[in-house]
Amino acid sequence: MVSKQSNRRYYFCQIKTSRLGSRNVGLAERLKFARQSLKLTLNDVEVKTSVGASTLSEFENEKREPRLLQLKELAELYRRSTAFFLEDGPLPTEIVLWRSRPNSPVVEELQAKLLRLTEQYHHLEQWCDDHEELDLPCLAVDASRFGYHDAEKLAHDFRNKYGLGERPGQSLIRVVEEICKVKVFHIPFEPSGSAACTRHDQFGAAILLNSNNVRWRRNFDLAQELFHLVTWNVFRQVGDPSFSEASDKEEKLATCFARNLLMPQEPLRIAIQSQQNASNKLSFDDLFEVARQFDVSIEALFWQMKFVFGGTTEWVQENLAKLKGQISFWDQRQHDDPQVRPLRFEALASEALRKGLISTGKYAEYVGITRREAMRLVEQEAYDDAEIEIAHS
Repeated sequence: MVSKQSNRRYYFCQIKTSRLGSRNVGLAERLKFARQSLKLTLNDVEVKTSVGASTLSEFENEKREPRLLQLKELAELYRRSTAFFLEDGPLPTEIVLWRSRPNSPVVEELQAKLLRLTEQYHHLEQWCDDHEELDLPCLAVDASRFGYHDAEKLAHDFRNKYGLGERPGQSLIRVVEEICKVKVFHIPFEPSGSAACTRHDQFGAAILLNSNNVRWRRNFDLAQELFHLVTWNVFRQVGDPSFSEASDKEEKLATCFARNLLMPQEPLRIAIQSQQNASNKLSFDDLFEVARQFDVSIEALFWQMKFVFGGTTEWVQENLAKLKGQISFWDQRQHDDPQVRPLRFEALASEALRKGLISTGKYAEYVGITRREAMRLVEQEAYDDAEIEIAHS
């Protein structure tokens, strides 16, 4: 889609990242790559597994190969599939973009979890023959020329293309997961004001949201991470690990995109004006009602009001400080506990198990339960597996 009002080119296509380098990498280097990705030392691995440091060093230096049980144990620690170590192709490009990056070793563990969940989701799609290509906008824009007007226009175009309407927050996660085919996971971690995303050349795009945050905060995080995925090829140079962190400018553009995606200016203006009293003032309940309609936080609402009505940064900060106690109270009341994996992930896992495509143990591993719990579910499904006939008049 090309806009007549702008010399920027926007079009929609399937995006694929490329692999890091073209050299085939075998078992030894893959073992070392997986360990170093988690910033684990040889001694760390020795403490966490039955594989000694000297033995692992021999594995990584091609002096000997691990037995299958040892490889499975290392794969579990490294949060990798066993198949990853047995492949003989190039190593994949693995970039995870963070906002408010957690400290080590938490960040490495979270990254490994996100990448592993993304891989598992991809495998389930393949096994169940239910895979669709990523559907996200692709931008042909130079990063140095991409500004706030472009971020605002991108939000407008995205909202229109995917039919998000005037209250996008109410359906954004469904559209991102079901239409755009982005894999969204929820995991609790600190700091709470953080989220991440990744684009994998084989397994697709994924977003990690912090389940410690309330829904409206996660909604804004989702929109910000969506921006990074849409502009991945604008700000990331393929195969260049130095672009594994977003710049301050890129994060501000992501915030601009999120504000304008979730709170379109004219619908927001009308919603606020409808809540104003005769003296053009709003109570906290009025503000909360507008924030609820757009499914955003009071803080996000204030910042967008600043741009819509021409306020100042000081005005935003003063009012947020004034309402801090009430905002905290409502956040505590509205806290929920989203599940780690999307419902579709679990549905595909159940389908794969039911069709005999995966074992009970593999099913338990994928959905994050014990083998005994998985066996009970299998027994229960044997009783519940009934079919219905659709009535025709």
